[in-house]
Amino acid sequence: MDAVSGDGSPLTLRGTDIAELASAIRGRVLLPDDEGYARARLIQNPSFDRRPALIVQVTGATDVLRAVDFARDHGGVLLAVKCGGHSYSGASTCDDGMMIDLSPFRHVRVDPGARRAWVSGGSLLGQVDHETMVHGLVTTLGTVSHTGVGGLVTSGGFGRLGRRFGLSIDNLESVQVVTAAGRLLRASADENEDLFWGVRGGGGNFGVVTAFEFRLHPMQREVIAGKLRFPLDRTADVLELFGEYGARAPDALQMDTTVLLPPGGADGFVDLSACYSGDAREAEKALAPLRRLGTPLADDIGPVDYVALQRSADNDDPRALGIYLRSGFVSEIGPELRASIADRLEAHPERTTVVSFQQGGGAISRVPADATAFPQRDALANMMGITGWRHGQGDADAHMGYMRGFWEAELAPHAQGFYVADTSPDATADEVRDNYRRNHERLVAVKNRYDPGNLFRLNANIAPTA
Repeated sequence: MDAVSGDGSPLTLRGTDIAELASAIRGRVLLPDDEGYARARLIQNPSFDRRPALIVQVTGATDVLRAVDFARDHGGVLLAVKCGGHSYSGASTCDDGMMIDLSPFRHVRVDPGARRAWVSGGSLLGQVDHETMVHGLVTTLGTVSHTGVGGLVTSGGFGRLGRRFGLSIDNLESVQVVTAAGRLLRASADENEDLFWGVRGGGGNFGVVTAFEFRLHPMQREVIAGKLRFPLDRTADVLELFGEYGARAPDALQMDTTVLLPPGGADGFVDLSACYSGDAREAEKALAPLRRLGTPLADDIGPVDYVALQRSADNDDPRALGIYLRSGFVSEIGPELRASIADRLEAHPERTTVVSFQQGGGAISRVPADATAFPQRDALANMMGITGWRHGQGDADAHMGYMRGFWEAELAPHAQGFYVADTSPDATADEVRDNYRRNHERLVAVKNRYDPGNLFRLNANIAPTA
């Protein structure tokens, strides 16, 4: 079978070697003609229509070890790792390499007395919320329940509880990682400390995380959440309020704001979303500044089940759209940035165009920038520029080109770095280096120790120097 190595060199994989791998694991090895391959190769963004030479569907850490050993020992086969398949850069799939598919490897175990959750590497966010909340316990996880734990958490892990409890990585007690050398290592604050530091924000650069141990926090099941929707001509006002109040809001309040121009000539709008997870008696006081914006087009803020809220963005089928995304962190939303978005963001009949902000600050900002690999502790928000189009319809290159141009001309001058979970396929080595700021040199040292051959390169790649 023809394949490629990580550096693009051609390889030939023998059928007997592939059969030996298949017999050594409890999961499945799928080749292009096998039943299940066509579905397994897909990721959430259909813009990336790639075909791995083989897919290894793993059921546990031993299967991951065998797959990594195979990739390393057979010429350094190009290796992609798929969990929830949400990677906007397409890094969880590849052409002519190996995909390790973690989707069969899902399990969550909760110890309510110890306030701990142990989560298998292929698990989805919604599974964790479902299992922990029944005990009145939570940890910070993202905002779409079918996101993979691995991709979100190793990137940092923003979510509706981040300002109160910190990022996902701030709630990690330990991880288990399969390294490029084929070793299964436990990493924590007192064991393989450098690996533990690097995994918390360094993405998939150091191996495949097969287990996460999370610290949990008591929280009532019902939160006060929803969104205020305003007409597009209120964009600057909403962004000003978000920027001004977002910098001083109580930790229990998390906000997002989204400016959306739909296709087909429909009216655009700007949403201000909120989730207040603190004492319900203090909710109105926390939300009062939002009411200064006046009467919205719609207002559904009220009591809601937290687990249901975490599923509330799941309904649109992401496989129906091609998506291109750029992201960067902002420390303020000043007049120039507000004007760029309010006055110069353009609608198009064939695409959805979005600029969105996810709030930082609170507990996130009180962790030193060098305590974990994630350095953007000072950010007011993560800013995203997104365009989406009906897959197979219209000119995908033109849609992506528009957002590239708008980002570079209007948004990038106000941003620095990027959120690793939202890595763009355009990200350069210089941008990765700059993104990690003073943490980059230390990350290179961790990479040199655990993946000197750069087997794990389909990510916001930290190139080894070893």
